[in-house]
Amino acid sequence: MLSLVVLISGGGSNLRSLLEACQDAEYPARVVAIGADRDADGLDLGEEFGIPTFSVPFSSHASREAWGDEVLAQIRQWTPDLVVLSGFMRLLPPRVVAALSPQLLNTHPAYLPEFPGAHGVRDALAAGVPETGASLIVVDTGVDDGPIIAQERVPVLPGDTEASLHERIKTVERRLLVQTVLDIANGHVDLEEHSQI
Repeated sequence: MLSLVVLISGGGSNLRSLLEACQDAEYPARVVAIGADRDADGLDLGEEFGIPTFSVPFSSHASREAWGDEVLAQIRQWTPDLVVLSGFMRLLPPRVVAALSPQLLNTHPAYLPEFPGAHGVRDALAAGVPETGASLIVVDTGVDDGPIIAQERVPVLPGDTEASLHERIKTVERRLLVQTVLDIANGHVDLEEHSQI
């Protein structure tokens, strides 16, 4: 059984899909803790699904490194097999990435290496491309440029807004996340083969 810690910054819609998958007795993974870098709405999922939560507010630490050390300390309490950044909007310091990678995944709302960074959906719309996508990567010390584990194209439709496009991308992100965790648990994806740290 694969144990997961999931880090979020927002509502946790991808996390909800993963938690729902984990309720199936046949699904070989369990979320053991949910963490956030702020008072995120998605932390409420911990109470709903009976999972412990923790919060490490960025603003309460003197430096990004000090904040990262506390995040890592919180994660290590749960000794997870895998850490998933799902809508987690802060870059982890390099030493935290080095401590966790390649068992450190991130979902991203674009078909990487296209449109990295915090505004992947907005950037795709601004570029006028006919399609974008969703990706799942191993986190490295760059910005959304780690090894790609899974990705899928999503068309940009006429009249799309950032919200409508992002919602369709999230649907694909959720499916990729649930399937990739399953593939890792079943040994079909070996994260060590994707290590760059």
